Amino acid sequence: MAETMTLGKALNHGLRRSLEDDSKVVIMGEDVGKLGGVFRITDGLQKDFGEDRVMDTPLAESGIIGTAIGLAIRGYRPVCEMQFDGFVFPAYDQIVSQVSKMFYRSLGNVRLPIVIRIPFGGGIGAVEHHSESPEAMFSHVPGLKVVTAANPADGYSMIRQSIISDDPIIFFEPKRRYWEKGEVDLDADLATAFPLHSARVARAGTDATVIAYGPMVRTSLDAATAAAEDGRELEVIDLRSLSPLDMETVYASVRKTGRAVVVHEAPGNLGMGAEIAARITEECFYSLEAPVLRVTGYDIPYPAARVEEDYLPDLDRVLDSVDRSFGW
Repeated sequence: MAETMTLGKALNHGLRRSLEDDSKVVIMGEDVGKLGGVFRITDGLQKDFGEDRVMDTPLAESGIIGTAIGLAIRGYRPVCEMQFDGFVFPAYDQIVSQVSKMFYRSLGNVRLPIVIRIPFGGGIGAVEHHSESPEAMFSHVPGLKVVTAANPADGYSMIRQSIISDDPIIFFEPKRRYWEKGEVDLDADLATAFPLHSARVARAGTDATVIAYGPMVRTSLDAATAAAEDGRELEVIDLRSLSPLDMETVYASVRKTGRAVVVHEAPGNLGMGAEIAARITEECFYSLEAPVLRVTGYDIPYPAARVEEDYLPDLDRVLDSVDRSFGW
């Protein structure tokens, strides 16, 4: 039976279920134990599973990932939490130099089933280093898989799917959506769950395709609702997986609508939107009625909280790009 819960609570349930299902699953990170994480995603897990399964670590992101590598080699399935997106960079060397390459370095003999959870994005009024969107940096690295859940149902299933995967996975969590609610089936069978690396049509439409992921899925859906009042039916694609990208779902939509707008919080320069726009142009050129457009953050460091709403893509900016698409 489905229950209504927040994305944060759905992730907590998913982590709990994974700890129950496999004794080799361990959770580690700064304040994930007694405190339950800064966003309380791991709340109650150390109390129920013990300090050997849910471990508070020193404030050393590189050390967290280095320890996880050793645990994974020894047969464990570590789930590492980075408190905030901007704190992951001390661990970037370990992730890029070791985690992403171990399978290839060992000619396929060593796998690192590590999940690295990263709350990402803005919109919560935080200070510097707490509102970054570094997903393109990880999606660019061969050997890593990168996913992001936009709603509670996906949060519950995708974290469980990531943990049972034998590949290292960067799991981005849209922090400003932690408190948004949705229906979650806690008894859902992973064998029949929506595939981890498949995109989903979040809203069907015929006039233009809006492609988003993470925190921008809700913004795009709201834009589609507003556009419908003016007689335009926008199809919204939730990518869910950033590496690998499920472009076939995107191509099918763009070939139907003839127009595409890509939306993400990260700066536009060399962002996910650029890659998606290039692939659509290569594969769907003769179906396009207008250039592929992007709605992104600006090419500046993330601003102070008091002006972040002017930086973040919003409903009006998405609708403006849709209007521009129809103006060609």
